[in-house]
Amino acid sequence: MRYAETTTVSEDRSRAEIERNLKRYGATGFMYGWSGTDAMIGFVVRSRQIKLVVPLPDKNADEFRYTPVQRFVRSPKQQQDSYDQAVRQRWRALALYVKATLEAIEVGILTFDDAFLAYTALPGGATVGQWMQPQIEAAYATGRMPPLLPMLGE
Repeated sequence: MRYAETTTVSEDRSRAEIERNLKRYGATGFMYGWSGTDAMIGFVVRSRQIKLVVPLPDKNADEFRYTPVQRFVRSPKQQQDSYDQAVRQRWRALALYVKATLEAIEVGILTFDDAFLAYTALPGGATVGQWMQPQIEAAYATGRMPPLLPMLGE
């Protein structure tokens, strides 16, 4: 069973909850948006710009087109309702993640940078995680760390 898979809490209420929690924990800015199959929230805390991208489900996926057990084709309204439920679930999960992470920072389990480092936005718009993942994969594949000063070669 997925967290909040039967939630009736709207996307709007989940976003508002995220915003309230961010304010409570000291955020000085908040925004959200969507494009295609991704939703995104961004916020500023402690002079750090954080970007969390939430992949939304594919509206045409079989999980929405067919019933789960007998694989009957759902009506267009049932497909839309099923898709909307999955989107609400993702927003509830994001709200839980943000609140739990901020509380873990508040009580000293994590530092802000440790908790949100991968989601810290860099000047070019990518996050630290997006920037680092290819380098980490290369290091594991080769067993070697990238050079400290790449412009000087090995």
